[in-house]
Amino acid sequence: MSSVSPVQLYTAAQSRAIDRAAIDVHELPGPLLMARAARAAFELLMAQQSEPDRKPGPKPGPKPGPKPELLQVLCGPGNNGGDGLLLAMLAQGRGIATKVFLIDGAPRSEDAIAAAARAESIGVVLEDFRADALLDRGVIVDAMLGTGISGELRPKYREVIDQINAMQAPVLALDVPSGINSDTGAVCGTAVCARWTMSFITAKRGLYTGAGPQYAGACFWNDLGVPSAAYSVAGEAYEVVQLDRELQSLPARVPGAHKGHFGRCLVVGGDYGMGGAIILAAEAALRSGVGLVQVATRDTHVGALLARRPEAMVSAVDHRNALMPLLEWADAVIVGPGLGQDVWGEQMLHACLGADKPLLLDADALNILAKSGMPPLPLGSVITPHPGEAARLLGQETAGVQSDRFVSAEQLAAATGATVILKGNGSLIVGSKRRALCVDGNPGMASGGMGDVLSGVAGGLLAQGMRSEQAAALAVVLHAQAGDKAAAVVGERALLAADLMPNIARLIQ
Repeated sequence: MSSVSPVQLYTAAQSRAIDRAAIDVHELPGPLLMARAARAAFELLMAQQSEPDRKPGPKPGPKPGPKPELLQVLCGPGNNGGDGLLLAMLAQGRGIATKVFLIDGAPRSEDAIAAAARAESIGVVLEDFRADALLDRGVIVDAMLGTGISGELRPKYREVIDQINAMQAPVLALDVPSGINSDTGAVCGTAVCARWTMSFITAKRGLYTGAGPQYAGACFWNDLGVPSAAYSVAGEAYEVVQLDRELQSLPARVPGAHKGHFGRCLVVGGDYGMGGAIILAAEAALRSGVGLVQVATRDTHVGALLARRPEAMVSAVDHRNALMPLLEWADAVIVGPGLGQDVWGEQMLHACLGADKPLLLDADALNILAKSGMPPLPLGSVITPHPGEAARLLGQETAGVQSDRFVSAEQLAAATGATVILKGNGSLIVGSKRRALCVDGNPGMASGGMGDVLSGVAGGLLAQGMRSEQAAALAVVLHAQAGDKAAAVVGERALLAADLMPNIARLIQ
């Protein structure tokens, strides 16, 4: 099966275990799997239409096009190189001019040695790579390293990758672009910037978060006919969040229902000068389908909020005592949008922490916790840090969070007892019983107010009685797809957080 949208994402170790089970238990020989991988990559290559410019990032999917005038395959000594050798054999057999360059000497794995013999038997010439050998035309195939890297690249590979990236010719990466850590998405010094990446047997989780998507381009995967039973040896994998499935967990709307049946959400924030954040969060909460939304904010924002969203109730709150009856009223509380880090914000946050209600903590609520210490949060809570906020909560640098977003999200979940949404390219959702990743969204969403909209949706879903992991997953994919639909109309550059609201309403109906 070949697909652009995987449902499970795996580490390199899990992938190796599945591969071994396919060979040892399900009697699929390594050479057969390698041949199937080459065939899948060749068919993908034939389906692609070269574009005039080579820009990193996800592409819309396969397009029919002519065969390339030249295929240049760069092979490492392992099985990834073996996949490339058999791909070269298929291309040459179809009359495509083909060059094969060995990057690190002759093939060394048993299956790669056999692949080299097969390729040479039909006249494929294997050359050692030279600095002047690569031509800037046709298609370049990266079959150098695949999943076989975790540390810094050796100078030899860095030089080759820098030369590839200086070319305009599009690149097809086999399994993983060389230089990308397939588990984390981190760049190991430098990495191949591919237009397409074809993964085999499993979709590799590092391609979908961190720097991975920037280098992988349009991602495809093929299971090579490995039976589903082989995947059971891998243990828990990260699932890809799918909107249709997540919508099934929404509370049903029944005849005779009234607004009290769908939850009461309190939104706390909006210190002086930061009213926009609380307005966006309140409107997004309303769009989530919650029955009632109450906003606790500074008095200067009351008029603007009622003018923008008269469906919300608004209270001017100057001290924590005024907040207490609102906390008693609420089924769930959003705290953080526009909260600020001064005395008022601290008072509001600590009152919310003591209310024993499911909380959605974002923005300055997280920054205050990072300074004052991170207590266990009320049962059913969600936190939504971006990488900088996550770094402050964990007491490390942002680069450390981004180097392994999976570990960082899991550390935060363990420390807080909450479900964590680690925002960014490939947002992660981590709770006690669920690990998920969102592949939707676009760079235009890296703008002010987007996080407030996400918080509003997630908090509104919590108030409707959804479990924290359900609410987090649905909120993330709903927010991301609403951003994609809005960007399709106004473009990524001009995209505003408020542009998501009509699309949230359409997607959640």
